[in-house]
Amino acid sequence: MEENDFVSIWLEESGNPAIEELTRINMEVVGNTTKVLADKGLTEDDLSVLVDINPEEIKRWMTGRHAFSINTLKMISGKLHEN
Repeated sequence: MEENDFVSIWLEESGNPAIEELTRINMEVVGNTTKVLADKGLTEDDLSVLVDINPEEIKRWMTGRHAFSINTLKMISGKLHEN
């Protein structure tokens, strides 16, 4: 970052509202997914089998270390509503 890069300085000091909103929404999805899994008696490992995705990737989503994509959300939603 350049020393006089005012946008970068502002973002560093203030944060990025768009990223904060995305993080909030993703954690909401995690909460909802966790509840649905519990209601259906399923685990994260069961979810990984349902959607055919590596369990480690599921864990990254469920801990907020990786954001859900729209396609992933559609796939998870569809598979959980099938069961």
